[in-house]
Amino acid sequence: MSEPRYSIGIDLGTTHCALSYVDLAGSDGEKTAQGVLPVTQLTAPGTIDDLPLLPSFLYLPHESELAPHDLGLPWTATRTFAVGEMARSRGAATPIRLVSSAKSWLCHPGVDRRAAILPNDAPPEVARVSPLETSVRYLTHLREAWDQAHPDAPFSEQEITVTIPASFDPAARELTAEAAEAAGYAGMTLLEEPQAALYSWIQKSTGEWRKQVRVGDIILVVDVGGGTTDLSLIAVVEREGNLELHRVAVGEHILLGGDNMDLALAHVVARKLAAQGTQPDPWQLRALTYACRAAKETLLTDPAADTVPLVVPSRGSKLIGGSIRTELTRAELTQTILDGFFPQVDSAARPVSRARAGLTQLGLPYAQDAAITRHLAAFLGRQVGALAELAGFQNAQPEGAAFLHPTAVLFNGGVFKSPLLVERIMQTLNGWLGAEGAAPARLLEGADLDLAVARGAAYYGYVKRGQGVRIRGGIARAFYIAVESAMPAVPGLEPPIQALCVVPFGMEEGTEAELPAQEFGLVVGEPVHFRFFGSSVRRQDQVGTLLDYWSPEELQELDEIQATLPPEGRSPGEVVAVKLRARVTEAGTLELEAVPRGTGERWKVEFDVRGNANL
Repeated sequence: MSEPRYSIGIDLGTTHCALSYVDLAGSDGEKTAQGVLPVTQLTAPGTIDDLPLLPSFLYLPHESELAPHDLGLPWTATRTFAVGEMARSRGAATPIRLVSSAKSWLCHPGVDRRAAILPNDAPPEVARVSPLETSVRYLTHLREAWDQAHPDAPFSEQEITVTIPASFDPAARELTAEAAEAAGYAGMTLLEEPQAALYSWIQKSTGEWRKQVRVGDIILVVDVGGGTTDLSLIAVVEREGNLELHRVAVGEHILLGGDNMDLALAHVVARKLAAQGTQPDPWQLRALTYACRAAKETLLTDPAADTVPLVVPSRGSKLIGGSIRTELTRAELTQTILDGFFPQVDSAARPVSRARAGLTQLGLPYAQDAAITRHLAAFLGRQVGALAELAGFQNAQPEGAAFLHPTAVLFNGGVFKSPLLVERIMQTLNGWLGAEGAAPARLLEGADLDLAVARGAAYYGYVKRGQGVRIRGGIARAFYIAVESAMPAVPGLEPPIQALCVVPFGMEEGTEAELPAQEFGLVVGEPVHFRFFGSSVRRQDQVGTLLDYWSPEELQELDEIQATLPPEGRSPGEVVAVKLRARVTEAGTLELEAVPRGTGERWKVEFDVRGNANL
């Protein structure tokens, strides 16, 4: 393979995908030659255009719905589906054939993410695809669009970085890497989205970022995307006379974002229609949700727009006469999103949980509390001790502080195109800081809210080659395996569980760690399941640390992992003594290996990404 000419960054988003690139030959230091690929895509049947974003929507038309050439692209005349703008617009009228939020489904442990389950509420006659395959189609389209535009620089020969939410667990990371590999992304690296947003801000400043931040700053990155809310903390440290960025904490997985806002707006409009004597049916409510998504984007991006008309088609024979016509106003948008998702709360507020019904519809496990400000308060409260072991920051927080005090804030995500939402979070956060006698946090200006993640990913690929400034920090969580204690059977008492640390907080990519001499017994020829935990707050644990007890806030249970050891040369059911070894790959995924005693064998312990559940 020849030396890459470009570093390509891919934002595989919940509602939009984007591709940015840095010309490696034309860049020097922090001054980079960077661009954004206009993505060739269908905007209507038989109509092709180049747009800066590829909407993350997949439309699965009926076989007789369109003419054969209607789905053709410059690089292929035959295709049975559409992705991008045409998929979004056509799917708004026929939502039962539209796949959306595939990224959120890809990280949902309660379903088989390789199974054809989307659209999840479509009738039996509609063909379905898996969350994994949907992601492959988006990534493949971006690769094909690049190769169409740059025949002299094949995609397969470039440096590729794909972004993921910081809160993705190891199984979701593994699935994203698998989707990228299936789409032809060889040698790809994964990068967390909040880091990508900060990389973009640094790159865009062409070196001026050093005048906006200083040693001792704690930067809070608030990233509200289409499907997730990601919270990260990054410290500004000094090393050998230079400023360096060190990622110190990431938030838990919060399935809360633009999708929730679209649904909330649809219910606001539905109540308005009901008051006028029109009651949308479930199918129309879903179409109304897609219409509200487009209206929200218009109102957030066009300051001159105060009202956006909404048209929801009927399913009956009188399509025009039966359509529902209404509107979404800026006042409705502001009140719904501001009061519902960004309420003013104090720093002691925590997300509200409610008792769930015994039976629920199969769908995405959205956060129960829609208040992003309460999730932010919980995150900062959990991380109050995050700086205790970071050199130069031991006394950065005042004694008795109830939460970690950021000094600067960077926003990412299209919802923050509304100055009201930025102002609300800054006002709320600075109210918390003022109550504890701390200085107000500064807003870092100049963020590119739509393209920051893709641009930052492309810049990261450039930084990896020894240029620019790199954010340090390694793995954002410590990971543990549950170890069941050996004890006699006691009625009504389960054997106690210990948690064995296999990956410490901050372990760097491309490194591996072997556990101490402790061995485990695995059965060959049969699947063996492990309970698996993660922690974003236990920074002191090292490889081999064995915990006897922990609080619910310290360790959260993740997907189980599964190993099936081949029985070659052994009897099925035989117990083999093994040691465990952990490795963080260069791509950013986590691998665990079981190493049998006295042999050169190494068995990879796979994450169970199938989401199997038993009643």
